Amino acid sequence: MALSATVSQTERRILDAAKSCCERWGFAKVTIEDIALESGVSRATLYRLFPGGKDVLFDALRVRELEEFFALLASQVETTDNLEDLLVATVVAATRELHADKHLALMMASEPGEALSQLTVAGLPRIIRMATVTLTPMVGSYVPPKTATRLIDVLARLTISYFLAPSDDVDLGDESSARAFLRPVIAVLAPSPAVPSPTP
Repeated sequence: MALSATVSQTERRILDAAKSCCERWGFAKVTIEDIALESGVSRATLYRLFPGGKDVLFDALRVRELEEFFALLASQVETTDNLEDLLVATVVAATRELHADKHLALMMASEPGEALSQLTVAGLPRIIRMATVTLTPMVGSYVPPKTATRLIDVLARLTISYFLAPSDDVDLGDESSARAFLRPVIAVLAPSPAVPSPTP
């Protein structure tokens, strides 16, 4: 479900209101009435645009947040010119954006269970799908499609894991630390073609 191309101004206002209400009261306490009041949209209009109510609305908000996150990520790494630089820059940028995300920080503080679920069990498949759609065209210019998919999957999982459980030894938000850690991972997942020995 992609929202960016088809979202209306009213839908955008409702999603903005839902995000604001979550930050104010926490996911579990927000009601459809809260969102309708915050957005200035009637409940009838809200249910017409998001049939199914709160669950569908918050699902749409998660999709929008991911689309915006990966669009920003892609814009930050488009100037790289080799596979290692692209992957390192992507992981570094993603880590920094996760740490800078005020909405995520508020959700982690007010609704840690929901926030963790959206970064792990419930939300991880969606994150990986979005990462694959966004990054495969770039990664795929260096390696075959299967290798690109594998790289994106593993690096997405690593990025989220190190964000949720920081390490004293590895800082994926630091370029030199990330490169030292990721270089052997990339070498295993995307080995360089063997160079034939020169003929005598």
